[in-house]
Amino acid sequence: MFGRLTSIIHNPLSLVYTLPAVIIGLTVHEWAHAAAANRLGDPTAKNLGRMTLNPLAHIDLFGFLCLLVVGFGWAKPVPVNPRNFKNYRRDDIIVSLAGIVTNLIVALITTIVFYFSLRGALGSNEAFYSIVLNIITINLSLAVFNLLPIYPLDGSHVFESLFMRKIPKFFMFMRNYGQYILIALLVFGVISSVLGYVVNALFRLFSWIALALVGLF
Repeated sequence: MFGRLTSIIHNPLSLVYTLPAVIIGLTVHEWAHAAAANRLGDPTAKNLGRMTLNPLAHIDLFGFLCLLVVGFGWAKPVPVNPRNFKNYRRDDIIVSLAGIVTNLIVALITTIVFYFSLRGALGSNEAFYSIVLNIITINLSLAVFNLLPIYPLDGSHVFESLFMRKIPKFFMFMRNYGQYILIALLVFGVISSVLGYVVNALFRLFSWIALALVGLF
């Protein structure tokens, strides 16, 4: 967290390079939740204007600034009415994972574009290089961060739908105190460590896939 802040202080231009990544990452994540819910029978988010790629409909100012400056943040939660789902457990899992999967797809596509661009003049352009790498990193970070099984993150909805009947007291505890646990883990740097390790591993995997595809052409 402090490393990113130090980097911004020494190079304020890095904020400009990070801005497109933050906007894209948050927007596609929330749009995917809304689109998945609508597809599964719940038009709540669509009716409220959230099934859109307009970032202004999704951005929470504080969460936006946190992601821009610190490296992890959030957008306005997409409203979902699970009563409209035909299969509550299945559909809730799909909607919860939709944003995560979309961030991973964006990161993979951008990684492929990045390695193809290295063949041309764009590969040596510092601005392009920084913006593209930020898009990859931010989308991977959002995917991994939201997959954590801590309330109110998307991962908590997935695990709750899968295991609520087996350990209901645990999930009731997490509903009440999960946000405080999440803040503590962020403050003490636990999540940053986990996030960095998994994001780096995913980036290596996506780079391997991209290089394999580039090698076909």
